[in-house]
Amino acid sequence: MTIPKLDRRGFIAGTAGAASVLAAPAIAQSNVDPEFRDQVSDSVRRNASSFRALEWRPYFDNLNNGAILVDITSRALHYWDETDTIYKLYPTSVPLSEDLTRRGRTRVVLKDPEPDWRPTPAMKQRNPDWPDYMPPGPDNPLGIRAMHLTWTYYRIHGTHDTRKIGRRSSNGCIGLYNEHITELYDLSKVGTQVLVI
Repeated sequence: MTIPKLDRRGFIAGTAGAASVLAAPAIAQSNVDPEFRDQVSDSVRRNASSFRALEWRPYFDNLNNGAILVDITSRALHYWDETDTIYKLYPTSVPLSEDLTRRGRTRVVLKDPEPDWRPTPAMKQRNPDWPDYMPPGPDNPLGIRAMHLTWTYYRIHGTHDTRKIGRRSSNGCIGLYNEHITELYDLSKVGTQVLVI
């Protein structure tokens, strides 16, 4: 069996064919019923534009001890260090419902390098089968790092379940991928300002 030799013209033609197959979903969207086309494009546009870099000034008076902004709507956490030279943007999990969501100003009061987990009384009432305690470790619901806030039971923490990131999936806390909470944990300090909007 002989293998055909691929020249430049054949390579370009093959690449163009592959690109047209990959573009098929975008072309198919152009055939969407006009009644629904705006809804599809609006939801995509809102989602893409809401997860974007922000300036700290509209939200904080200063960067003393650094600042964390958690945007529940875009499911994003923004971090600025106190010198305004480091900026980080992380996808997050956010509370399941509005009644579990707390907004306002708080700060980091404790950094826990090996968090253990106990469900709150309200969590235990909603989920009686949950264990009363889980020791530190990668399968812990708080992940491998946690930062306690001034609000009782509220944390910014890692998660062992990466499917939760980008979703309304928590019981009130803000969850990050374990690699992201490790980075944020190292950048932040006790006293870092936090604003949840």
